[in-house]
Amino acid sequence: MRIDRDNIEEILLTISRNKTRSVLTAFGVFWGIFMLVFMLGGGHGMKNMLMTELSGVANNSGFVFSNRTSVPYKGFRKGRRWDVDIEDLDALRKIKELEVVAANCSQWGKTVLFEDKKYDDANLRGLTPSFEKIEDQRIKYGRFINDVDIREERKVCVIGKEIYRRFFDEGEDPCGHYVQVDGVYYMIIGLSTTDGNFNINGYPPESVVIPLSTMQRLYNYGNRLELIAYTMKPGKHVKDVEPKIQQIVKERHLIAPDDKQAVQSIDAETLFKMVDDLMRGIEVLIWMVGLGTLLAGAIGVSNIMMVTVKERTTEIGIRRAIGARPLDILQQIMSESIVLTCVAGMGGICFGVFLLELLEKATGATGLQVSFWLAIGTCLILLLLSILAGLAPAYRAMAIKPIDAIRDE
Repeated sequence: MRIDRDNIEEILLTISRNKTRSVLTAFGVFWGIFMLVFMLGGGHGMKNMLMTELSGVANNSGFVFSNRTSVPYKGFRKGRRWDVDIEDLDALRKIKELEVVAANCSQWGKTVLFEDKKYDDANLRGLTPSFEKIEDQRIKYGRFINDVDIREERKVCVIGKEIYRRFFDEGEDPCGHYVQVDGVYYMIIGLSTTDGNFNINGYPPESVVIPLSTMQRLYNYGNRLELIAYTMKPGKHVKDVEPKIQQIVKERHLIAPDDKQAVQSIDAETLFKMVDDLMRGIEVLIWMVGLGTLLAGAIGVSNIMMVTVKERTTEIGIRRAIGARPLDILQQIMSESIVLTCVAGMGGICFGVFLLELLEKATGATGLQVSFWLAIGTCLILLLLSILAGLAPAYRAMAIKPIDAIRDE
């Protein structure tokens, strides 16, 4: 179908004759495409925000920790305190479905000193080296805790990015400097830049990470741990292995098999899946609402083109009488439908992207935009709807016979 300059002038003249109806119909298309683009961009931004909150943690991970017992068992009273320990860590490492098993101990509200500066309310975390595979540390300078640090109980640490910003200038390597916590000096061996808000017994940007063995000796933990974390091997799922983990831990600490409170666990894999399912549902809803609004706009375009055809019956009949082909009439009506729909639709896309950009700058959020290919896909949908909207009026115009048009006049 060819739309040249003369055709466009004729189309715009026809549209101007039906200004009120054309404006209302164009606004319907404009609003539909704007809502679709705006909601898709907002949905993408929401997903990006949720994934940022959960970033830095393996999406196939799980965590187990202790709680008071709720059932008396083998002479032990209800409400007994107990702790996971190093032996639990070794026992869980024998489960064939688990790929990584790591441990964590934490001290809260610590003051970190460096030269004449200090950082209040930091977290001191004792970790095993394998914890790096559960919580992505994103080491920028230096390295993470290793097996030699654990074996020799070294007084070394990896600092979080918030502590780094307080003590050092941007771009300065902190490795080799010493920070003090509770009167103990630790040499900085690495900088972790992870910024996820998934708090695993300590907020990473405000943490000082030391070897677990050093933590246990300095703070008299003995073999006691506060949390055991693990990841699954490919094809395995946390929910399938959780009962086995709980059984092993309960047997080791003489906890009743039916005690549902004593051994607490977090299934991060299920949490990630819930977020994915939620965002997929929201995206489907957005497409349903957006396409429904677009369809309503397309029906409006079709209706106004029907009215236009009826009002121009005589004109169309005369054109047919002097030699206009049915294809010419089809092209004229379809062109008017495409121009009206596409102009309004492209305006809606531009306005939606513009508002998303303003919202992104005003809130500081990220990802509040639609992708290039999504915009292209929206344009193709818009073009398809414009063609469908013009088909019925076009075929009605083609069916007008010159003699009937003259008689109608």
